[in-house]
Amino acid sequence: MRVIVIGRGKMGTLLSESAAAHGHEVIAMADAANQDEGKPLDCDAVIDFSHPDNLEWVCAYVRARHCVLICGTTGLNDAQKQLLQQTAQACPVFYSANFSYGIAMLEKMLEMLTPLLKEDFDMEVVEAHHGQKQDAPSGTAAMLVEAMDPHHEFKRVYGREGFVGKRGKEIGIHAIRGGTVAGEHTVLYLGEDESLKITHTASSRMIFVNGAWKALDFMAKRPNGYYTMKDLTGEEQ
Repeated sequence: MRVIVIGRGKMGTLLSESAAAHGHEVIAMADAANQDEGKPLDCDAVIDFSHPDNLEWVCAYVRARHCVLICGTTGLNDAQKQLLQQTAQACPVFYSANFSYGIAMLEKMLEMLTPLLKEDFDMEVVEAHHGQKQDAPSGTAAMLVEAMDPHHEFKRVYGREGFVGKRGKEIGIHAIRGGTVAGEHTVLYLGEDESLKITHTASSRMIFVNGAWKALDFMAKRPNGYYTMKDLTGEEQ
């Protein structure tokens, strides 16, 4: 496919460099400073791992071109998430906060484990990323918490400081930033005299890049609609 990549950061660069190996061609790279760079070009897909501020014009572009949108941008607010859903009525949209197969499997594990453990175990999520990541907690952490507590029975507590009192019915969510950590997510179930800790570690951004290309292959000739990693891994087929 002929692809336009949004963003010129590390993810955009890796996508551009790896396209040919996956049988695709990056015909342009665009960002907020030069939105018009890809507009005269006909493309089959747009891949966006950039910044939430780009989403509005990116969605307008793919609607005008009726092309595929692969979006991995995190930190989206409710209105931006709704915009993706609306765009999916006009063209095929694939969204995920994390394109790792390992994270997709972890999400499934949490959906199975939490109903069995939530009455007797306290639950915490800790994520760590490189110092350049701008949003916190990560979109992946939010996705994992949603898998654990889809009906919002537990209060989300983002970090703790000072005299916070006795723990209530809550899930603690903590963000660490520093170094060149590609991504690490740990889920803890803390019970009486025992604990369960599950960790996924991304050693390189290439797992997200490869996941994006797999998503693009999956989206070939798909009808308009909103797709996620659950579709890609076969859970909703």
